[in-house]
Amino acid sequence: MTPGPDLQQLINTIKADAGSDDELEQLGTAAATISELTATSDAALGFFVDRARGAGKSWVEISTVLGVSKQAAHKRFADSWTAKPAFDRYTPRTQAVVEAAKEVARSRNHAFIGTEHLLLAFFAQPQALATKVLLAHDITEESVRTAVDAKSPAGPPADAKAAEKALDGENPPYTRRTAHVLQGAVGEALTLGHNYVGTEHLLLAFYRDSLGVATQILVEQGLDEKAAWAGIRALLEEATK
Repeated sequence: MTPGPDLQQLINTIKADAGSDDELEQLGTAAATISELTATSDAALGFFVDRARGAGKSWVEISTVLGVSKQAAHKRFADSWTAKPAFDRYTPRTQAVVEAAKEVARSRNHAFIGTEHLLLAFFAQPQALATKVLLAHDITEESVRTAVDAKSPAGPPADAKAAEKALDGENPPYTRRTAHVLQGAVGEALTLGHNYVGTEHLLLAFYRDSLGVATQILVEQGLDEKAAWAGIRALLEEATK
């Protein structure tokens, strides 16, 4: 295993970042650095817990590996599967995709917002990085819709009224898997060192759950996680240039 920085290396880094011999300035820099390291390490651990859960591993198995009780593991990590997503870091374009998912669900007479609705919603924002990655791999709105029709058929017209009522509320009825993706996008942003959540992070978050409808469709149509990462990195490098 690759060793992390030892205590002296960390202290030296903090002193250098502080750029001052003043003890209070160094303390402030230390607090900010440790806070950032804690958030990043928590996000990294959460990423691998998410992968294990998405692969069908039980909380008992996960807690055994982590060396904690099942209750402790569940309390620390289960929120990403159940908590109401926080959108404060979402870019306007990413928020527009999430809003479009509601319209996709409504058009299919579904009284819930699943990962399949979120995937179709990307095409409402053709300039989004995630959409560009999809199109670059010949994954079109038509091909995705055909796949969604097979895995999650539209509801009958009789369900339209129930869908309208559910989707018009202040708290949209996200499925567990969708809530997990929306939460996981923040972790993907942290992984890339970004302080915002873009559509690219949303796309990467699908792969935290291999059993989600959207993830299955992406893999079936030739966009696995490795390819998605490569496509996103290429677009980010191009944007930077």
